[in-house]
Amino acid sequence: MLASNNGDPRQCAANLLKITRGENPFDRIKGLDATMTDAPSATAQNDAIAEAEWVLETYEPRVEIEAAEFTAPDAQLGDFSTLTQIKLREEEDNE
Repeated sequence: MLASNNGDPRQCAANLLKITRGENPFDRIKGLDATMTDAPSATAQNDAIAEAEWVLETYEPRVEIEAAEFTAPDAQLGDFSTLTQIKLREEEDNE
């Protein structure tokens, strides 16, 4: 990730989007904020996409988000996910 620049950027990005904020004892702001689960789905959608963009921009600068989509298969139970399409920044430089 950002500190050591190791590993596949796609895998690092996927791992970052699976971490809940506060889960990492050495960096408490790393990960997605879980409090948006209780928010109305209209605001949770925008918050989740913005949160995913912020986490990847902050902790994985080797990737760029091309598109982000919010899905809520069962919003009543707080079941939602953010689907992101990423592009390696190195690929952009080679074009």
